[in-house]
Amino acid sequence: MDTASHDTDEHTIIPRLDRCVVLVGLMGAGKSSIGKRLAKALDVPFVDSDEEIVKAAGCSISNIFEVYGEAMFRDLERRVLNRLLTEEKASVIATGGGAFIQDATRALIKEKAVSVWLKADLDVLHERVSRKNNRPLLEKGDKREILAKLMADRDPFYAQADLAISSDMGAHENVVSRAIASLLPHFPQEKA
Repeated sequence: MDTASHDTDEHTIIPRLDRCVVLVGLMGAGKSSIGKRLAKALDVPFVDSDEEIVKAAGCSISNIFEVYGEAMFRDLERRVLNRLLTEEKASVIATGGGAFIQDATRALIKEKAVSVWLKADLDVLHERVSRKNNRPLLEKGDKREILAKLMADRDPFYAQADLAISSDMGAHENVVSRAIASLLPHFPQEKA
């Protein structure tokens, strides 16, 4: 796994995607907000897998968890990601925080895409997720404690991603620049 810590100047060379880039990491790491900007910079579509799951299920993720449970949600998540990775030839896909910890889903992503772990420290994650109350896994207790446990449990799985990029506080554009620089070796390149 490569870990990028440098910024690029102007994007004079960008990767030409021939497969999807899949963003993984904990809730609050910036998979959707960074993903949209990264997709724009790469001139490819952005897809939020959670939004696609909601469309497929016809109800919210909270409702899926409440009515059917996490196991059913994870199965639906894997099937939706399989469809996206098959249909979307070149796009940036943001996954839910638990997607990459599932063996079958992780294997699917590793086979069909380049995975990028967006990493942030606990304080940053806590501040970000505290802005909204739309995280089913955080509804039953202290958000900070739950996030700390999720980090301990999930980071070893996220560490299996092809790339790791810090998404701590700072301008999103800096994270996008680091992501592009890290992606260059994984894709053909072209002048911007």
